[in-house]
Amino acid sequence: MTAQTRLIDAIRSALGERSVTTDAERIAPLLTDWRGRFHGAADAMLLPASTQDVATMVRLAGEYRVPLVPQGGNTSMVGGATPPADGSALLLSTRRLNRIRRLDPEARLAVAEAGVILQTLHERAAEVGCRFPLTLGSRGTATIGGLVSTNAGGTQVLRWGNMRRLVTGVEAVLPDGSVHDGLTPLPKDNRGYDLDQLMIGAEGTLGIVTAATLRLAPAVLARAVAWVGIADPEAGLALLRRMQAATDAIESFEIVPGDTLERVLDYLPDARAPLTGTHPWHLLIEAVAATPEDEAPDVLLARLLGDALEAGLAADAVIAASEAQAEAFWRLRDSLSAAERAAGPAVQHDISVPVDRMPRFMVEAAAAAEARFPGTHATAFGHLGDGNVHFHVRAPAGADPARWMAEAAPGITAFVHDLVVAAGGSISAEHGIGQMKRDELARLGPPARLAALRAIKRGLDPLNLFNPHKLVTLAPVDGAK
Repeated sequence: MTAQTRLIDAIRSALGERSVTTDAERIAPLLTDWRGRFHGAADAMLLPASTQDVATMVRLAGEYRVPLVPQGGNTSMVGGATPPADGSALLLSTRRLNRIRRLDPEARLAVAEAGVILQTLHERAAEVGCRFPLTLGSRGTATIGGLVSTNAGGTQVLRWGNMRRLVTGVEAVLPDGSVHDGLTPLPKDNRGYDLDQLMIGAEGTLGIVTAATLRLAPAVLARAVAWVGIADPEAGLALLRRMQAATDAIESFEIVPGDTLERVLDYLPDARAPLTGTHPWHLLIEAVAATPEDEAPDVLLARLLGDALEAGLAADAVIAASEAQAEAFWRLRDSLSAAERAAGPAVQHDISVPVDRMPRFMVEAAAAAEARFPGTHATAFGHLGDGNVHFHVRAPAGADPARWMAEAAPGITAFVHDLVVAAGGSISAEHGIGQMKRDELARLGPPARLAALRAIKRGLDPLNLFNPHKLVTLAPVDGAK
């Protein structure tokens, strides 16, 4: 009898039949990552319904030396929630941990368990006149535990920050089976290392997040969305700085190259260009008002964009005349990656550089990639206010997709990452490291940082049982089956 079989039997004995499934058909869809690039194997999936269930499972997994891979909505973009292909680990799904334990509109706090879907939290917060100001394309599937564990970002980071800024406390089960209860938000707490922050962005390698205390914001009373044509990214950054000096109501500031917009228009049926004429670059800007005393966002944007047009920072602009048109603008932005994929195979990079260097990087790195890899086409778009660049390098016309990805992608990725590091940036802006970028982090990460990451991992998880082979590489687990 294998260690995994003994573990499964022990968990069923302790927690009941519903705590584990070995149904291959049920497990199969969860063994491949969101992008379909990584494929794993697992003979069983653990299904805890409480934090204490997780603690029991972790304690027993430690006894039998069986690695666990925590998984929420399986929306990782870097293979961070995919089990190893050798079947050495079991999945631990957090989807039954789906309660919102507290929703306090006066304190503007929510306590949500790890399996709560982001869209569900949005809907529940709206019922009490609040909102959770983080959103992304996978909001209907992504879970709170995964968002915490990957320090997720999105389109509202400009104003509200990523998960690290929105989390005020974490509950997590540590590798020894003990429970860290940090859910009580304390503005002042100087008891040494901040374990809550250590769990955020750790990708399940240090603890299994079971719940989090989250900041809420006032519900939006009104919003306005504008589409702006500009000459280059430098003009976009200048406009952003100008707007930020005038107001704190700007929540999103996205930049899109003109040729990428054309691909989106070809990709989406019945889509229309927001502006007449063509422009080298475009901006999508959203402003909001939370109280009747705030300036109406459409009036605010009309005033600020009028000034920008006079100053020569913008060539043309339009403000959505209805909520439907605002959603149509956002649909164009949200379809960028899908449209790029539909145009042919591409190597995609989620990277960040200092905000003041982002305009030059978008232009110069694209030109450098196209020169280094003839026939390719490089595209850069992203969240201009936080330095996050989505950098895609598309294959030459007529290239065999599988062969090109296998032969060209590693060299392209190394080249792009070298440019990022030279610019003082990060090879992962908001998707994490997972297994896709693990070797690149080992190659390019600052030695002191890498040494600290590995030391922390060894200190908290000496048996390397939590999400092994993700983020950093340690020695294999003794006795794992």
